[in-house]
Amino acid sequence: MSNALDTSRLEQFSSLEFLARQVVEGFITGLHKSPFHGFSVEFAEHRLYNTGESIRSIDWKLFGRTDRLYTKRYEEETNLRCQVFIDNSSSMYYPVLASPDISHPNKITFSVYVAAALLYLFRKQRDAAGISVFSDTVELHTQTKSNPVHHRYLFNELDKLLIPRSPEEHKGTNVAQAIHELAERIHKRSLVIIFSDMFDRSAQPEELFSALQHLKHNKHEVILFHVVDKGKEINFDFEDRPYKFIDLETGEQLRVHPSKLRERYVEALSTFNNELKLRCGQYHIDLVEADIHSGFEQVLLPYLVKRSKLF
Repeated sequence: MSNALDTSRLEQFSSLEFLARQVVEGFITGLHKSPFHGFSVEFAEHRLYNTGESIRSIDWKLFGRTDRLYTKRYEEETNLRCQVFIDNSSSMYYPVLASPDISHPNKITFSVYVAAALLYLFRKQRDAAGISVFSDTVELHTQTKSNPVHHRYLFNELDKLLIPRSPEEHKGTNVAQAIHELAERIHKRSLVIIFSDMFDRSAQPEELFSALQHLKHNKHEVILFHVVDKGKEINFDFEDRPYKFIDLETGEQLRVHPSKLRERYVEALSTFNNELKLRCGQYHIDLVEADIHSGFEQVLLPYLVKRSKLF
C-alpha cells in the first residue's frame, strides 16, 4: 500500500482536511489492491430497517430495486462515539526538525495527520467525534458531535498543533493524570483512540497502567497507538561517535557515547514496552506500535478492524 500524495495539488490546497482526504483515499485505493481487498470500507448511506421502527425513513425507491427495507441515514445519526487523545508534550516533538511535514514528520505531526485522517473517516461513517489534547495538564477537551460545523472546529484545533514550537519551550507529560481526568469527563461509552509516546517522567509504570485500566472500567473501547521513532527511540540506532542528548521536556543535557549506554537503554525500554503489551492484553486494549517512518496504514487498518468488531 502506498502513501504517495499528489504534491502538485498539495501546493494549491494546504488545508489539513484536504491532506486527510488524500491520505484516506490513497489508503482505501491501496486497501482494495492489497490482500485485504475484501475488507469493507464502504460508507453506507442506508441501514437495514428494524421491525418496530417508524416507516417514515424507509427508502421506498431502494425497496423497489432490492426488495429489501432500508432506512435513510441522516447527518445527525451516529453509529459510534470516538474520542481522540493526543499527547502534546515536548517529547512528542522529536525528532527536532526545522519544518516537519507529512513526508518527514516528527511524532506530533505524525499524530496530527493520522488523527485528521481518522476524523475524515469518522465523518464519512456518521460517527460522532471529539478530540482531547494533553501534556502535563489537559489542554483541550471537546464534546463528541457529528455535524459539519463541529468537524471543521476539530480540524482547526488540530491545525494549531502543527504550529512550530520553540525548542526552548519545555512542556512535560503527565499521561496518567490526564487519562484519569479524561476518563471521568467522557460520560458516554466511546471508542477512545490515544496517540502518545508514553514517556511520563512524573509517573511510575503502575500509575500509567492504572489510568488505562480506568478507561476500560468506564466501559470504553480503547486503541493505544504508541507513537515512536523506532530506529532512534527503540533501537537506539545512533552512529558510533559522541553525542549531546537533550531532554526535550526538561532541557537537561547529557554528553555520552551511544555505545556506552545502548545495551542498558534498550533493555530498560524493552522491559517497559513488554509490560505495556502485557497490561494492554489483560485490559483488552488494542496496542499498536506506530513508527512515524512506516506510513499511515499501520494506524488506519487497525482502526477499521476495531470498528468492524464493534458492529
